[in-house]
Amino acid sequence: MRALVQRVHRASVTVDTHIVGAISTGLLVLLGVGREDDAKDCTYVAQKILGLRVFEDDTGRMNRSVREAEGAILLVSQFTLYGDVRRGRRPGFDRAAPPEQALPVYNAVKDALRAEVQVETGVFGAHMDVALVNDGPATFWIDSHHR
Repeated sequence: MRALVQRVHRASVTVDTHIVGAISTGLLVLLGVGREDDAKDCTYVAQKILGLRVFEDDTGRMNRSVREAEGAILLVSQFTLYGDVRRGRRPGFDRAAPPEQALPVYNAVKDALRAEVQVETGVFGAHMDVALVNDGPATFWIDSHHR
């Protein structure tokens, strides 16, 4: 499983001109599910996201998690995180899980995050417009197979 995590001042997802999810201070998480991902990957990624100390404390150091900062998470499915661009000019997506396999895994991560913080989402499988005001910018990569 791959997650691109961005610390944001605000972020939103629009589908067909309707905002379907929006947060203020928090994390925008773009989540890609791979063919080999399982419950252990869900747990690892959810706990890593919740525990990342990427928000500043009173001294200006990145020392607080999204929970401690009382932030929210905007979770957006993004199979293109598994795009393989090593050969040719068109990305290959062989390692991305098909939608029927990816949706339950995505939902498991969403539920694990929701147990701890406010979580807004996009629409799984939809064409989405994602808007954000990056804070920093501060962007982090999580890959459950590189733990």
